[in-house]
Amino acid sequence: MFASFRRSVELARHYPDLYFVGLLTLDDIRSAFGDATVLGRSWIYNPLITITVFLTQCLSPDHSCREAVSKLIAWRVRNQMKPCSPDTGAYCIARDQLTEKQCQDLARQAGKQLEDSAPKAWLWLGRRVRVIDGSTVTMPDTEANQAEYPQQKQQEPGCGFPIARVLVVFSLSVGSVVELLIGPYKGKMTGENSMLRTIHDQFDKGDVALVDRLFAGWFDIALRQQQGIETVTRKHQNRVADFRTGKKLGKDDHIITIPKPDRPGWMTKEVYESLPDELTLRQVRVRVAQRGFRTKEVIVDTTLLDDLEITKSDLSTLYRQRWMAELNLRSIKNILQMDHLRCKTPERVRKEFYMHMLAYNLIRKVMAIAAKETGVAPYQISFKGALQTLNNFLLSFNRQTDIEQWCRTLINAIGAHRVADRPDRYEPRVRKRRPKPYPLMTKPRNDYKKSIQ
Repeated sequence: MFASFRRSVELARHYPDLYFVGLLTLDDIRSAFGDATVLGRSWIYNPLITITVFLTQCLSPDHSCREAVSKLIAWRVRNQMKPCSPDTGAYCIARDQLTEKQCQDLARQAGKQLEDSAPKAWLWLGRRVRVIDGSTVTMPDTEANQAEYPQQKQQEPGCGFPIARVLVVFSLSVGSVVELLIGPYKGKMTGENSMLRTIHDQFDKGDVALVDRLFAGWFDIALRQQQGIETVTRKHQNRVADFRTGKKLGKDDHIITIPKPDRPGWMTKEVYESLPDELTLRQVRVRVAQRGFRTKEVIVDTTLLDDLEITKSDLSTLYRQRWMAELNLRSIKNILQMDHLRCKTPERVRKEFYMHMLAYNLIRKVMAIAAKETGVAPYQISFKGALQTLNNFLLSFNRQTDIEQWCRTLINAIGAHRVADRPDRYEPRVRKRRPKPYPLMTKPRNDYKKSIQ
């Protein structure tokens, strides 16, 4: 992986437009944008430049268009090129010309390429595991955003923010995003399980879906199994677990069959009839003895029935790693500051979401290289440390850079930032820092201004 990265950086130096060195290659962008990447040099913001400036904006703590364009100017001057205008209008116009599908494909492609290049030793028992979870993001309170992503109903008009639901599929082996969706927070068929059903065909046969109990319904498991997707999930809250019944495999480990429920309203008759009359599941009881955990006992349901190939301990260890989805989402929303998007129209919001995911995948790429070189797993590398290091190293790259030394130093610096293994750590859910004592907004801002006059 390091040799491939070094070659990409070496190639990047020969393309004056590609200053997001080595992480996003010219071929990657051409696969999504076609020949539009070879537009005339007289137009600065071709798709190649626009994507890289967009990425630096997502990786920046400031997140402003002005800072992103300023970094482009500084980079061009450092590489003996004519500076472009500091006005952000041309950049915003060029960003609008990127299509949503191109941005989404580029993010998905980067995540899958990283997963495919990962060492087999990083797989779970030789299987590819996909960890699935959802969250929400807010955006500026504009009329266009409110029309497509309405704020929550309990909030008064002018006092809330438009909100969208996002669904993300992570690769457990490398932590990259391999599938991503964004949609309205409320409405028919807008739930996370409904969103997941639309991308079942994006999984490969034999993939393992590691999910929480929201995705543990009978029909969700059966539909995934119909596509050849195995499931490992926490037992659905309405499903009874009685280890005195079924086929006993060992202590707190048995196989049960569950008859098909009545057809739900969202499912067509044809799909309902294509599903089996009963679902065969394996149930395993996992006891958690560590302090600080909310539950002392978890029952895991799975379609992986062979107890000789996959032991109870294997399933227990795997389900505990479902927490990686929460940590990955925290990295995206908090560290990359995607919890509140900044664009004022729905189309721009979606592009901003996709580009944040692309930026996240590129950071994961360099983290995976550092993990391979230092002999650790990718999740042991600090995401925030990798982001800080990468941002500073990108500023130092120019045509005179010693490629071997630059790459080696970058990888060693990222590999040195480890996440401590603290399985027994527990903390109370309280905050020490007090918020500023301002009251909450309960009416539109203009009404407050009128009362002051």
